[in-house]
Amino acid sequence: MKKLAEKNPEKLIELLHERLTFERTSVKLYDRVLSLMASSGEPQILRMLDTMQAYRDEEAEHQGWLEEQIQTLGGDVNGEPERSRLVATESRGIEQVILREDVELQHLFHALMAAELVDNAGWDLLAALAEEADDDDALDAFLLRQAEEEDHLEYLRQTIARYAESQVLGGQLQLPTEP
Repeated sequence: MKKLAEKNPEKLIELLHERLTFERTSVKLYDRVLSLMASSGEPQILRMLDTMQAYRDEEAEHQGWLEEQIQTLGGDVNGEPERSRLVATESRGIEQVILREDVELQHLFHALMAAELVDNAGWDLLAALAEEADDDDALDAFLLRQAEEEDHLEYLRQTIARYAESQVLGGQLQLPTEP
């Protein structure tokens, strides 16, 4: 992260804080979805729990890693830079869907997929910046987390596609169990 932070560490801290804000939100969203999945009683949904729990845990790891990076660069993980406030505002719509009492699980998966799209884009930006700065260590760390986010996104895409196939084309709903 040293090369990436050479020119403007304050701006890098802001970008990392933006990711941190989103990862914190993601953990909260996954916690809510996991709770509703566990209480659904539907065998197909229950078979998805381990995968979704693993994704939630990866989001929590990303959060912890970002906190460590921000602190290493001299930033305050409890601060609220402008970019973090923007991300918090942007994610409120997704949070509202997931925190509603009367929402169907398929809509929760859709909202999580929207969150994962934004998350993916954030890691992609960080990886591009690290590559441009020729910071291989940062690039590797960002690409690792981006790959994990891509796995989350693909699993949620498959889940949404299976719901759509069942509803539009008819037939039995067959949700994915393994990524």
